[in-house]
Amino acid sequence: MDQDKLLKKIAKLESMCDQLQAEMRYLDQLLVEVGFEEGLKTLKAAAIELIDKKKHP
Repeated sequence: MDQDKLLKKIAKLESMCDQLQAEMRYLDQLLVEVGFEEGLKTLKAAAIELIDKKKHP
């Protein structure tokens, strides 16, 4: 790839990263609003706990 194509690829990846970060922040906010005290962190902990309970009833 030449430099111009690489720069375009970098710009596209940076844009995708920005979009994903914005979506993650929004999802985190929504989770806090519906009762997950620390957003994604709390959701992940709850999911892990449920999985563990299924594995070890």
